Amino acid sequence: MTQNAGSAGSGIRSIPLGARTGTALAITSVIGVASFTWPLLVGQDSPLAQTAAAPVVLAGVLLAVVLVTLVALGDRSIDAKTVTMLGLLAAIGAVLRPLSAGSAGVEFVFLFVILGGRVFGAGFGFALGSVTLFASALLTGGFGPWLPFQMLAASWIGMGAGLLPRRMRGARELSCLAAFAAVSGFLYGQLMNLSFWPFAIGAGTALSFQPDASVWENLQRFALFSVATSLGWDLMRAIVLAVGVALLGRPVLKALRRTAGIGSFSNPIKPGPGSR
Repeated sequence: MTQNAGSAGSGIRSIPLGARTGTALAITSVIGVASFTWPLLVGQDSPLAQTAAAPVVLAGVLLAVVLVTLVALGDRSIDAKTVTMLGLLAAIGAVLRPLSAGSAGVEFVFLFVILGGRVFGAGFGFALGSVTLFASALLTGGFGPWLPFQMLAASWIGMGAGLLPRRMRGARELSCLAAFAAVSGFLYGQLMNLSFWPFAIGAGTALSFQPDASVWENLQRFALFSVATSLGWDLMRAIVLAVGVALLGRPVLKALRRTAGIGSFSNPIKPGPGSR
């Protein structure tokens, strides 16, 4: 039974990345990148650069795009077993977040996003990232224009874990996942900084966003802002996630793969008789 479960779980794609799903993820990612990096791309005359409502506008657009993508991911690709596993892992991550978030960068919420994406694939990882962050916001009351940015960044982490080479196992797999966890944990903090940096401090300082400055100059200002405000937290998040994967990765991956094998997650999902 154990051997069969493990072999069945080795090629799992519980939300398959077909052409439509891949296209939806690609479009969402392009819009997401634009939403995060717009301060580096707009000019002084842009309406976005001149209003403090820009984060709210962008957050609304980004949330709509993420929700549409989640619907596309579920189109003929998700069944009751997948929903159950998605809900279980999202609930675990949501409970872990208020127990760790805000404590000098110690955040475990991404641990199961990474491991779930690794086992069940990039599509599942994308959905898991968004659902986990949304569920955690329900628990902590963390609703605001920052939430869609958090959801998309977490979705990228889950999707990235699912896109890692599938054939790795053992120590090599854990080392690769730990390195991925460290890099993604650090980059998550940088993305969150970039989403609110233009409005975090007033104009006229060496750390301020300048709409009329060059991309290179604003990148330098952003780097100084990140070093001064969040570098320690981002490094701690990277270390905690890497250590968490190294310590818990093997038993959690084994349990998820065994569950996936028993539940036949690797079987393709076929539309019902009346579907079109």
